[in-house]
Amino acid sequence: MGSASELEYHLLLSKDLGYLTKENHQKMQPQVEEVKRMLAALIRKVASERVDGTEC
Repeated sequence: MGSASELEYHLLLSKDLGYLTKENHQKMQPQVEEVKRMLAALIRKVASERVDGTEC
């Protein structure tokens, strides 16, 4: 999930430096948050399956 957080940071930096408009940042931010939620769910699922001894 580190790369998704890094992308989130770079989007914010790009907006702050004027490379990305506020409007474009507002469009992209929810998409990044959704990807982070999906990654977190996948990580939880894989971790729980490892504990249970099952495979994906």
